[in-house]
Amino acid sequence: MNAANRSTIRLKRIYEPPSPEDGVRILVDRLWPRGISKEQASLDEWMKEIAPSPELRKWFCHQPERFAEFTRRYELELSEDPTRCRLVDRIWELASEKNVTLVYAAKDPVHNHAIVLQQWLNRRLHSDG
Repeated sequence: MNAANRSTIRLKRIYEPPSPEDGVRILVDRLWPRGISKEQASLDEWMKEIAPSPELRKWFCHQPERFAEFTRRYELELSEDPTRCRLVDRIWELASEKNVTLVYAAKDPVHNHAIVLQQWLNRRLHSDG
């Protein structure tokens, strides 16, 4: 299926209520979000391994001034790690058939790994189609 026919890859904080438009809901955090039950989360998959490495996450420490370098390093992890590559293939497979929502817990809606992942996936979806 070409990129033009693919469904949307969306983002949503886990604290926002699920909706039918979400399609397949995938938690992309390494750690389970505080205060959320499995029922509330309403997830289809939990892809812990697609999250940034613990070392990179600790280095970034949610500091906006490090976001550009964090993005560069995380994109390298996405491109080079075989486990992450398999998970990326799974997301692409799902997105070829329905909407996919990447669910995350970070408070900052601008400087977080889920945004990097979404943008990276969309760039590849539209260039590889």
